[in-house]
Amino acid sequence: MNRIIKFYHECGSPPSFYRITGHWLRPMFWLALTLSIYGLIDGLFLAPEDYQQGDSYRIIFVHVPAAWMSLFIYAIIGIAGIMTFVWRMKVAEAVMMASVPIGALFTAVTLLTGMLWGKPMWGTYWDWDARMTSELILLFLYIGVFGIYAAYDEDPRKAARLASLVAIIGLVNLPIIRYSVEWWTSIHQGSSISLMEGSTGIRDWDMLRPLLVMALATKFYFIYSMLSRARIYLLRTEKQKQWVQKAVLGAQPSGGAS
Repeated sequence: MNRIIKFYHECGSPPSFYRITGHWLRPMFWLALTLSIYGLIDGLFLAPEDYQQGDSYRIIFVHVPAAWMSLFIYAIIGIAGIMTFVWRMKVAEAVMMASVPIGALFTAVTLLTGMLWGKPMWGTYWDWDARMTSELILLFLYIGVFGIYAAYDEDPRKAARLASLVAIIGLVNLPIIRYSVEWWTSIHQGSSISLMEGSTGIRDWDMLRPLLVMALATKFYFIYSMLSRARIYLLRTEKQKQWVQKAVLGAQPSGGAS
């Protein structure tokens, strides 16, 4: 327990966070790349054809993991926002703002692939369905968090606190997205994974395997991209600190600094 607490406090310190996470970047990148290649080949070419949707269902191997990530990343942003607003942790600020563009990207992919899937399945690219509309609102929330921060970028600490308020308020949208197909009449299908008989979820392992692999791949990609961005954020906002000078000089080849 003491080691866990010590690790938590170390990660809360910008120089320790920068140093520790530097060792994670390469493994996260290669895991994300390897799993993405395997998952896409397995899902797009090797998985069996769906008996109702045919080959058009294969877009779920991109759409569903992206949708899961759009919610997961916003939850991370909301938690980091609480830590930023209450305890003013610089590392939490870095994680929050580093996560925003990644989450917005996954949300945009979710909406785009959902529209491409919707046309052959439902006969329309877009319907003001509860799930679709709440996912669109999620994209606006990502944009809102980034926009608020950018409006006060001359004072990063103030900008991060104001952006955290938007992030915290937006958490209310997550359960709405998750349960929208149950709370309201919806053309959108229910959960994509279910082990219960009579459900519409995927139970065939040959279809489920690439979906789970892609879910893991997107998680590793998020960790890699978020940590890379968070480290840059800390270097920029802490540029006057001595640890940044040492980190930058230490990253240069010998003889590169005069």
